[in-house]
Amino acid sequence: MESAAEPAADASAERGEISRSRSVCETVKGSHRYTVKGYSLAKGMGAGKYMASDTFSVGGYEWAVYVYPDGKNPEDNSLYVSVFIALASDGTDVRALFELTLLDQSGKGKHKVHSHFDRALESGPYTLKYRGSMWGYKRFYRRTSLETSDYLKDDCLIMNCTVGVVRSRVETPRQFTISVPPPDMGNCLEGLLKSGIGSDIVFVVGDETFRAHKLILAARSPVFKAQFFGLIGNPDMDKIVVKDVEPPVFKAMLFYIYSDVLPDVHELTGSVSMATSTNMVQHLLAAADRYGLERLKLLCEAKLCEEVTADTVASTMALAEQHQCAHLKSVCLKFTAARENLGVVLQTEGFEHLEQACPSLLSDLLAIVAVVDDDPCPNRKRNISSNIGLNLLDGIDSTGRRMRRRL
Repeated sequence: MESAAEPAADASAERGEISRSRSVCETVKGSHRYTVKGYSLAKGMGAGKYMASDTFSVGGYEWAVYVYPDGKNPEDNSLYVSVFIALASDGTDVRALFELTLLDQSGKGKHKVHSHFDRALESGPYTLKYRGSMWGYKRFYRRTSLETSDYLKDDCLIMNCTVGVVRSRVETPRQFTISVPPPDMGNCLEGLLKSGIGSDIVFVVGDETFRAHKLILAARSPVFKAQFFGLIGNPDMDKIVVKDVEPPVFKAMLFYIYSDVLPDVHELTGSVSMATSTNMVQHLLAAADRYGLERLKLLCEAKLCEEVTADTVASTMALAEQHQCAHLKSVCLKFTAARENLGVVLQTEGFEHLEQACPSLLSDLLAIVAVVDDDPCPNRKRNISSNIGLNLLDGIDSTGRRMRRRL
């Protein structure tokens, strides 16, 4: 609804200006699932006696569900089950809408729904005057019908209870608004890296050089901090030759240090190949571990989890073992042990390298294969994975030396 000031009552109206406001009525909804287990044992407790759910919060008030197995009113002679939703906290004239749903446990979806929401336009919300006020049904369901229905299964009843508390508020137009742009520190620092302004350190990586800023590197990496400003560090050094890291990988790492964003690997490599992307991220993870960039390491782990394939899983698994990436290792082991993947992975060059570089992983893989092979069906033949498991064991002797593997 809208209200407008009288023109003669306000000087602004004389200038043709009209003030505006709006009242908004809305519901704050919440639901609670209440289960009555052992329904038959609750019978006979007497009319007017109830079982109550735990309280649940909706719209700033506490609520509870009351179930009367023998009915709320003695005059009904225990012919009906009564169900109510009650206000369980202090409140005065709380206006709300309600819905009680008795769940069909046969899987047919024929739930019994009593909804006040559908009748809101006819009668409006129900008003609860005080703590303990209730809305519901004295004759929610005839007991004899309930006990032979699909709503009762394994001596258990399940109900969904929904409450919509009505609230009203007044909205007035904001006189002034200021648009604030999102943070762009990463973009600013990325620009600083690209321009080289104020750089005080040069990295020589292969046949490429990269200019950077020691203070920014030290703030982001504990390794660089110790190298430049630690007890045995040298704050005056102006050049570092980096070995065992490829230029594109070092460039990607610098991009992350300045922007806090995982770089677009396809853009850096100029390739859309998944294998190229995986290889790049694998090397970036190793660099992140080397320089103590834990978040970058996790970002690389997540990316490798998304890109795991039969061709790359062995090299990724070896990488995870080498750099203590427990979750990534687990993902690779489970992928490899899957029946549809195991035979293919065993034939890859990456797996042959894995046998030589990380023989301990074969024991971990065999343990996972054993779990996958533990089929609860007694009539299922269990020779495929078991034989592969024996082949894995034959691949390494007790001293860790490579042996001829039978396939």
